[in-house]
Amino acid sequence: MFGFLKKGLKKVVDSISDKIKKKPEEKKEKKEEKITEKGAREPKPSAPEEEKKGFGIFRKIKELVQYKISEDDFDDFFEQLEMALIENNVAMQVIDDIKKSLKTDLVNKTFKKKEAEEKIKSALRSSISVLLLEPFDIVDKVKEKKPYIIVFFGINGSGKTTTIAKIVKLLQDNNLSSVLAASDTFRAASIEQLEKHGNALGVKVIKHRYGADPAAVAFDAISYAKSRGIDAVLVDTAGRMHTQANLMREMEKICRVAKPDLKIFIGEAIVGNDAVEQAKSFNDAVGIDAIILSKADVDEKGGAAISVSKVTGKPILFLGMGQKYGDLEKFNKEKVLKSLGL
Repeated sequence: MFGFLKKGLKKVVDSISDKIKKKPEEKKEKKEEKITEKGAREPKPSAPEEEKKGFGIFRKIKELVQYKISEDDFDDFFEQLEMALIENNVAMQVIDDIKKSLKTDLVNKTFKKKEAEEKIKSALRSSISVLLLEPFDIVDKVKEKKPYIIVFFGINGSGKTTTIAKIVKLLQDNNLSSVLAASDTFRAASIEQLEKHGNALGVKVIKHRYGADPAAVAFDAISYAKSRGIDAVLVDTAGRMHTQANLMREMEKICRVAKPDLKIFIGEAIVGNDAVEQAKSFNDAVGIDAIILSKADVDEKGGAAISVSKVTGKPILFLGMGQKYGDLEKFNKEKVLKSLGL
């Protein structure tokens, strides 16, 4: 993950730092010698006192090795950086935030030329770091009450049902039980898909017929969990586009009935800005609490991971890194920054 974005950032940082190292100091304009009416040259002004004392050479060395990034330098740098960020699916809102942060950290700041690369990388690291929210521990959350109710949302094909199964496995690894609610009564074979995972993991799936009220399925699953002392209820919902008003209203009803403790949006990392827009729409509709990005193992750009938390104000909990039940990686800010070469 982040392979293309890492290369893009490195190319830009190397380019601007090389320019700074090679850029000559601005030469002071030579004052033209004035000619008097009689043809005699006007005497040159005397050297500053410190130069008379022999200290002028030290000032000249300082000017040679130090540099101050001007507005023009920054504009040149950010024009290249902006293109790299756009090409790797970073949202424009996030690019604007990065620009403001970098401008504050770099413009009119003086540093040694040989430190240009590290100074720029440090500023870039700082600007991206604030975009990445630290995730909470879902296992600790589930331990807070019984049953702990989690509803999952996302569009068709995002890997939602498989990700729910991965959460079941995570809870099992921490000695927590769960029951699955097949509240996707809309998509053909959705119930069978969830049952397949349930059978593989040894957990109960509560289901109704296709076309049944999804909220009723969630209600029955919660009742089942309460009567049997099960730790968590995981509610699978129908995949829907954020533009489908009727399905979005259905999602709101599920939340009213189930009263979930946690609402998680699952989106595909590989669709970039589309995932960001989807997460924003779901957040506006039901107020999501967290995000899981599936298919992150095949996403070389990484723009969604950089952008989605900033746009929604919600943390990424996990990255889906494969098809096996154990292929769920907890989101780690430091690991992301390292993957970006920062």
